[in-house]
Amino acid sequence: MAVDGNSFEVTPETERFLCERLLDQTQPISERFRILFSLRNLRGPGPRNALIHATKDPSNLLAHEAAFALGQMQDADSIPALKLVLNDLSLHPIVRHEAAEALGAIGLESNISILRDSLDSDPAQEVRETCELALSRIQELKNVGEKNQLSTIEASPFLSVDPAAPASCSSVNELREIILSEERGMYERYAALFGLRNHGGDEAIAAIIESLNAKSALLRHEVAYVLGQLQNKLASDALSRILKDVNEHPMVRHEAAEALGSIADDQCISLLEEFSNDPEPIVSQSCEVALSMLDFERSGKSFEYLFMQAPQLEEAA
Repeated sequence: MAVDGNSFEVTPETERFLCERLLDQTQPISERFRILFSLRNLRGPGPRNALIHATKDPSNLLAHEAAFALGQMQDADSIPALKLVLNDLSLHPIVRHEAAEALGAIGLESNISILRDSLDSDPAQEVRETCELALSRIQELKNVGEKNQLSTIEASPFLSVDPAAPASCSSVNELREIILSEERGMYERYAALFGLRNHGGDEAIAAIIESLNAKSALLRHEVAYVLGQLQNKLASDALSRILKDVNEHPMVRHEAAEALGSIADDQCISLLEEFSNDPEPIVSQSCEVALSMLDFERSGKSFEYLFMQAPQLEEAA
C-alpha cells in the first residue's frame, strides 16, 4: 500500500475486496462504513463506481455518506451520477441534499445549471437550501480565482472540504450575530459557523451551541457536525437533547449522534446505546456506527481498512 498526496494506492485485489464489500447488503452497517471511509481515500473508476452505486442503497445513511464522500474526493467524473441522484425525487432528501453539497464541493461552474434547476423545483426545503449554499460556494471559488489566480478556497484545518469558506472577521460577537440572524443568507451563516469553529475557545463554542436553535434544519445539522469536529464536552447536553427529540429532523439527530460519538464520555456512550434501537434507521444506524468506531479506537485500531493491515481477501468469498 502506497500513499500519494491525499490518496492511497492499493493492490487490485484489495480494491476489488473493498468495492464488493461496500455493496454487500448482508454486511453490518458499521462494516460497510469502514469500507466507505477507506474507499474515499482511493481514486479511479473502481472506487468511484462503487460509491456511486452506494448512493442508491436501501440505507439512506449509507447512501448519503457515499454522496458526501464523492464530494470530499472532488472527483469531476462523478458529476453525472450526482446529478441523477439530486434529480431523483424517490430518494430521501438527506441523500439528495448530500448530492447537491457534493456538486458544490467539486465546485465547477458547469454544476450551476444543475443546482439552479433543483433550487427551483425540489420539494424539500433542506435540499433547496443546500443548492443555494452550493451555488454560493461555486461563486466564491470563482471570485477567489479571479482575484488571486487560485482555484480553491483555503483548506480547512479539519481536513474537510467545507460547504463555505470561513468568515474572515475575527470577532466572536460579530460571528455570533451573523449565525443567529434568521435574516442572513445560508452561505453567510455557514461562513460564520466555520469562522467560529476555526476561532475556537469557550465563547465561540457557546455561540455555536446557541445556533442549534436555528429554524433551518440544514443549518442545525451542520452545527451538530461542527460540534463533532470540535469534540468539546460543553456541547454534550445540547447534542443529547437533539438526539432524544423524536420530532427533530433525522438529519440533525444523525449528526448529533455522530458528534456524541466524537465526544465519547460515559453519558454520550450510554445515550448512543439507548438510541441504537431508535425506530428511525438514519438515527439508529448512526448510533451503531458511532459505537463501532469507539470500539476500534479503544482497541488501538483504525476504523478504516486502509490504515490497518490489508484485509484477508478470502472473507469476500
